[in-house]
Amino acid sequence: MEAIKIGQKVPDFEFATYEPSEGVYGKFSLRNALSNKKWVILVFYPADFTFVCPTELADLADKQEELKKLGCEIVSVSTDTQHVHLAWQLQEKLLEHVKYHMGADPTGTVSRMFGVYDENTGLAFRGTFIINPDGVLVGSEINLNNVGRNADELVRKVKAFMYVREHTDEVCPAKWKPGDKTIKPGENIVGKVYKVLGK
Repeated sequence: MEAIKIGQKVPDFEFATYEPSEGVYGKFSLRNALSNKKWVILVFYPADFTFVCPTELADLADKQEELKKLGCEIVSVSTDTQHVHLAWQLQEKLLEHVKYHMGADPTGTVSRMFGVYDENTGLAFRGTFIINPDGVLVGSEINLNNVGRNADELVRKVKAFMYVREHTDEVCPAKWKPGDKTIKPGENIVGKVYKVLGK
């Protein structure tokens, strides 16, 4: 299976979940999320009961309400089962505030779809993917497993992607955040971007 590339439409997928907000098992379907005009954030990580992973999921939990208000569905995903997710979330204190879907991909099907499946270990690399409400993959980040991610940057990127979806003739420069200047590409600013940004 060839991994999905940036700018491509993401095929439908679904997997079993553990839903910490209710303490029950469930299912996540991309089709259902998109039918509700949601942005979908997939956060792959290697395994439950590991070391960097709970710090990342806790960091993401700190941003879950902000992302939810923006219209996002967050799904953390590993190749563990939903049963292991339940046990881990109940035992690991860092995960006590996690309310988002915890997706189970024990066959590695979805992990392979996004190019994060490690055939040598059967685990997923640290991959973060942003899918817009049209089902298009707009954001992709993959890291080796020994360095954790930053949810602040994830939120910043989501806001930037939302902005340019509504303002298709503009682009967001580095470190852009809402309220900052954007750029309207054109031959008149080639070599003069510093002027547009007032540098």
